[in-house]
Amino acid sequence: MLREFREFAMKGNMIDMAVGIVIGAAFGAIVSSLVDDIFMPLTGLLIGGIDFSNWFILLGDAGGAKIATIDAAREAGIATLNIGLFINATIKFFIIALALFILVKAINSLKRREEEKPAKKPEPARQELLLAEIRDLLKNRQGS
Repeated sequence: MLREFREFAMKGNMIDMAVGIVIGAAFGAIVSSLVDDIFMPLTGLLIGGIDFSNWFILLGDAGGAKIATIDAAREAGIATLNIGLFINATIKFFIIALALFILVKAINSLKRREEEKPAKKPEPARQELLLAEIRDLLKNRQGS
């Protein structure tokens, strides 16, 4: 049973998939940072200083207290509708989808180029070469 598991785990597809998952997770972290730390602050600045990470609607009564952040609302036990976090997640999705689209398009383009390459003409068989030599010799005899 241990041998079967080792064979299963060491198959090329499993290792490729594991590498893909790890790289995908790292890529997701980079995109999250890009959106959260660069795009959204710049977008908020352009729109008028809105911090999207704390753009929310209270769904409960705050008892007259001003709740400025999602964390403060959670501590107070008040449910929130987190519009800014949803916008962040949507932008992250579109960036990842665009990157994957570009990657798949590039891979398909490379595959198409490879398929379009003219195949090398196979060398003629030995018999064909001999027959061609005989034909050429006969042509030379008739011409002289």
